[in-house]
Amino acid sequence: MNLEAIFHRTGDNWCYMYDRDTVHIRIRTKRGDMERVDVYAGDKYDFEQTLQRIPMTVFASDALFDYWQAEVTTPHRRLQYYFGFTSGGRTIYMTEAGFMNEPPSGVTGVFEYPFLHESDMLDPPEWVKHAVFYQIFPERFANGDPSNDPENVEPWGGTPQPHNFFGGDLQGVIDHLDYLEELGVNAVYFTPIFEATTNHKYDTSDYKRVDPHFGDTETLQTLVKEAHKRGIRVLLDAVFNHSGGQFPPFLDVLEKGEQSPYKDWFHILDDPPRVVDGRPTYRAFAFEPHMPKLNTQHPEVKTYLLDVAKYWIEEVGIDGWRLDVANEVDHQFWREFRQTVKTVRPDAYILGEIWHDSMRWLRGDQFDAVMNYPFTYAVLDYFAHRTINAEQFSHRIYAQLAAYPQQVHEAAFNLLDSHDTPRLLTLMNGNKRRMKLAVLFQLTFLGTPCIYYGDEIGLDGGADPDCRKCMVWDREKQDRELFDFYRAAIRLRKSSAALRTGSFRFLKADAASDVILYERSDGEDQFIIALNNSEQAAEVTLPAPLSELTPVLTSASGTAEHAAVQTSEEHAAEQTSEQTSAEGTVQLEPYGYIIWKRQ
Repeated sequence: MNLEAIFHRTGDNWCYMYDRDTVHIRIRTKRGDMERVDVYAGDKYDFEQTLQRIPMTVFASDALFDYWQAEVTTPHRRLQYYFGFTSGGRTIYMTEAGFMNEPPSGVTGVFEYPFLHESDMLDPPEWVKHAVFYQIFPERFANGDPSNDPENVEPWGGTPQPHNFFGGDLQGVIDHLDYLEELGVNAVYFTPIFEATTNHKYDTSDYKRVDPHFGDTETLQTLVKEAHKRGIRVLLDAVFNHSGGQFPPFLDVLEKGEQSPYKDWFHILDDPPRVVDGRPTYRAFAFEPHMPKLNTQHPEVKTYLLDVAKYWIEEVGIDGWRLDVANEVDHQFWREFRQTVKTVRPDAYILGEIWHDSMRWLRGDQFDAVMNYPFTYAVLDYFAHRTINAEQFSHRIYAQLAAYPQQVHEAAFNLLDSHDTPRLLTLMNGNKRRMKLAVLFQLTFLGTPCIYYGDEIGLDGGADPDCRKCMVWDREKQDRELFDFYRAAIRLRKSSAALRTGSFRFLKADAASDVILYERSDGEDQFIIALNNSEQAAEVTLPAPLSELTPVLTSASGTAEHAAVQTSEEHAAEQTSEQTSAEGTVQLEPYGYIIWKRQ
């Protein structure tokens, strides 16, 4: 036994509340090292009488480790536990005090979850687990009201530049809500819509005013109301790490320096604050002089921003906030932000923009979820950049599943591109077949998928600002076949909870093949998904007879209707009836896919 590879601690992703009476316990061992792992759990005040041995199962494996999990129900909402490891005819035990050859004789030194407090549990809103988001960059989505266009507006569809405007607004979104409903999305995430000087609006000058080029509060109220009529939730972007250069308190500091009552609202390094050799003498987002960093530990700043957080929920009924540059704001502010928002609306979605491991923000006291860029990187490395093979991809995905509690994954914001990245089609070098594979994995995986506006009709674009092109509304110029693919895949996801919150496991993902085969299932439905990430045709052996499997989405049909599956006739002829009942074999075309539902 490789004991130095074993790891566990109480808390975070290793031992956590999943629901009011259930604890998930996990432990890590060297890959393939253990034949059996058990957790011995009981109530700490009646340990010997309540002690039960619970077999653990491997729910994920990466290149180095196996990750085991057991689900423990705690009737008294208290828990003490230790582990047993069996391999090669030998069993050893592990407590918080270390390893031993015999089980502990008492409760001293064992692991403990003292009490299950609901206030400590991460409990994302239920609706988020069933949402398909659509990200809109308002200035480039649609121009519904030319009367509010900027003076320097350019013709729709021109080349995006860092500082140009095309007149997109909230009325334009209202005008195309039927389009979103047709696509099948049921949630929209807007980049900032509040008054600012730029086209992207991440330099807020007035947090309680809709930018006049986008409309006004009444327009936003109408948008939210009409979206809600169609079952579409609305998520707004909050920029609380920094303000804009035209934010009145900052202008006051620029004018009065140390004499300004707002001087401590920011991180001023020199008086008077100024820009020297292109860099400000005050803290700012990415050294941008027009984005001064807010001091979110200052009582007045907290009062101001927390009031903004609840104002728009109460005023127009938004369904949550996406939080810009969330990892650069202090944790205490986010704790108070959560308390403020959840008091006003318990089912509001709080989503943080964090591009790295985010466990510190996902302990139930801050965010419901984060933008899941580690997922993005893994999917793009496999399907777009081709820098990892199928086995390595499965390791990356499994490592992520082990890194967070289960409910984190159920509400994670899974994106493939955004206003901050090159567009998906461009990352795929224009290969729409490979693009579809990435999208299918996104839409058949745990978490909340988000589609960047225009991807579904073939919009391309490189890095910012090219990824912020105007939406194409001329149907003759849209890729309607791609649109139909997105619509069918979304419809399929929404048809079964198994594809949203069911269990996930790879059935095949080996280094010699670019085919991945995986399963999503719950107590009601089971789906088997095959994706061929190769320019060569591939043969796939299924874990069930074809007679039990109904294809519901295929690259051959492109629809969610029942489709014919090409089976190797020569291979089928050689099979005995017993072999046929045990498994099926199918051919996948280059960059092909088939999703089956088991009957």
